[in-house]
Amino acid sequence: MSTTARRLPIQTRTSRRSGADQHRLAHASNQSHPPGVRRGAVRALAVNLAVLLGLLALSGCGLGARPAPSAVQLVVSRDFGARILSQSGARNVTGAETVMSLLAQSHSVATRRGASFVQSIDGLSGGQEGGRRVDWLYYVNGVQAAMSAAATSVHPGDHIWWDRHDWSQAREVPAVVGSFPEPFLNGLEGKRLPIRIECESSSGYACSAVAERMRSLGIPAAIAAPGSGAGPHTLRVLVGTWQRLGADEAAREIAQGPHASGVYARFSSEGRALALLGSDGRTRRTLGAGAGLIAATRHGEDAPAWIITGTDVGGVNLAARSFTSAILHNRFAVALSSSGPLALPIAPTSR
Repeated sequence: MSTTARRLPIQTRTSRRSGADQHRLAHASNQSHPPGVRRGAVRALAVNLAVLLGLLALSGCGLGARPAPSAVQLVVSRDFGARILSQSGARNVTGAETVMSLLAQSHSVATRRGASFVQSIDGLSGGQEGGRRVDWLYYVNGVQAAMSAAATSVHPGDHIWWDRHDWSQAREVPAVVGSFPEPFLNGLEGKRLPIRIECESSSGYACSAVAERMRSLGIPAAIAAPGSGAGPHTLRVLVGTWQRLGADEAAREIAQGPHASGVYARFSSEGRALALLGSDGRTRRTLGAGAGLIAATRHGEDAPAWIITGTDVGGVNLAARSFTSAILHNRFAVALSSSGPLALPIAPTSR
């Protein structure tokens, strides 16, 4: 079908709210407690200290921060990362470079709309495939970009990911987890952003595991309770059971399905079951007790929100243990069960 006869998603993202046609993150001492100090008081002090250190980091003190990597990476894949077509080693980019020019250095690229949008990469075109609408979309540091590839500058450390996929159920997937540890290391558009881990239980295993993962990567992050207020330019990582996090704006979008959030998973109303969806939006598998989810989405032009959640505490803990590059690599979102991680959306052959 010609480009004039069908509706195309753009390779950029704008606010979903502006029109229906728009495409779119102390350990305890081994010493005994001082006389007269109860265990609970010590725990509370440790939590408050962690929050204070996080807030100092957000204020610009940079406690624990390391220099972000400057090499650029380029990934080309299809079907939501299910098939990796090429993956470059780290590149050092010098001078003015755009996402389009970087892609064209190592791939044969056909464009449309005045050479601003990619029609095909190495002969693999967008259009119709098996009755499905497919096109090339791209992500910078795990976020669908705000401009065309020809107008988006490449910054040091950027992770650029082109993927050709079915967009019939989600005209945009505003954020993905497969570029981790981006966007936490290099941020967006060349600027590092403040990070806040919002935990259902600040003293629980899951919160500690996520905070420790960030710390091990040299990423400073504050710790706070869910819904305690954060600026629109703060990267939030929500940690807790779906039942507890479901009222958050990011969780509400996920609950509406892929068309609203770009996440191909949906919890039951009580949060005790997790339906895993295919690219057609249909349920392919349902997980119960002990199931977890790691996903990301974005509301309008706000910074992305990541969610590390589950059907119960066991599921949240499993998701927190899975908050690693090895499990998230090149995946749009990940469901977790006792049998292992499941990339989302579920491929047609998965059961």
